[in-house]
Amino acid sequence: MSAAQIVVIAKEPVAGRVKTRLTPPFTPAQAAHLASAALRDTLHAVAATRVHRRVLALEGLPGTWLPDGFTVIPQRGDGLDQRLAAAFHDAHRLYRLPVVLIGMDTPQVTPDLLDTAVTLLATHDAVYGPASDGGFWLLGLRHPDPSLLLGVAMSRPTTGTTQLRRLRETGLDVARMPELDDVDTAADAFRVAARAPGSRFAEALAAVGAGVSR
Repeated sequence: MSAAQIVVIAKEPVAGRVKTRLTPPFTPAQAAHLASAALRDTLHAVAATRVHRRVLALEGLPGTWLPDGFTVIPQRGDGLDQRLAAAFHDAHRLYRLPVVLIGMDTPQVTPDLLDTAVTLLATHDAVYGPASDGGFWLLGLRHPDPSLLLGVAMSRPTTGTTQLRRLRETGLDVARMPELDDVDTAADAFRVAARAPGSRFAEALAAVGAGVSR
């Protein structure tokens, strides 16, 4: 078991509050159903990873989708950079372990990928997983420092390169993970489901996606 913790930063999957870029073509209820499936895939992948601690930094309330073995902490901050920085800080304050943080947007993530990230963090200062939309799906820090994230403009095509440059300019030795697709749009959803056909997300998309344009 690796001496590290994995933090998932997520929103409670409530209709009208999650995956709003999926509406249209999906309804708010369908988008929330897809978000719930993506979150469950992510949490179960984390649950199967060999780490000491598992943390959920949550906006909202936990539900039946949360497996056993997670410590739930509230999100803090206004912008995403603040909430990410706070999640790193709060998890590390709770458990003095290196932190690998992921979101709920990559339901194709596997325990093997997460185990690789944790292993890399044992020999590197940071681990970075780029997303195809220009952001990042994973960030690991052996010694979490909020200043590494605060002020990075999020949800832009340049977010990932800006964050990676910030890490390297600070002098950190950064290991890279494979690129994954975030689920932001309907096209993303169908692409991710095709690459993870046995996932809860793919099953949920099959249930609600009939007649939706790809």
